Amino acid sequence: MAISPGISGKHRGFTLIELMIVVAIMAIMATAAMPLRELMVKREKEQELRVALRQIRTAIDAYKQAADEGRITKKADETGYPPRLEELFMGVPDIKSQDKKIIYFMRRLPKDPMFIELLDVAGITATPAVDTWGKRSYESPWDSPKEGDDVFDVYSRSEDIGLNGIPYRDW
Repeated sequence: MAISPGISGKHRGFTLIELMIVVAIMAIMATAAMPLRELMVKREKEQELRVALRQIRTAIDAYKQAADEGRITKKADETGYPPRLEELFMGVPDIKSQDKKIIYFMRRLPKDPMFIELLDVAGITATPAVDTWGKRSYESPWDSPKEGDDVFDVYSRSEDIGLNGIPYRDW
């Protein structure tokens, strides 16, 4: 007796119920992984913030040291800290050099990774890196930083709190 092609002793494929169960299990696993992904992204941004703050602060200290050594023109009433962040990557003339070489303290200024900016119509970010950082002058108190005649320190302008419980602006 011949068996018709649609009927056989073995079942092939999956039933609709089995497929629905697999999809449901995968959805549960995906929802469990989302918070872990968000945590990982936040950790990466925090690491970028640490590195950027270290680079900028090291460059500010190097500028101050060069000013104290007399390699940078400084007026008597100035602190020796850079008047603007741009001085760190645009360079300043070395007054002790015969060739008037330029001293560079950074290759480029990193953007604050915690700074949230809106993209323009073309999807391009328009905010320069200098404007993403909060700046503190030498005369400004540590607990209420304000801009002034120089840049003594930088901080993140983000109002968020880090994974360590400390606001990013206090790092």
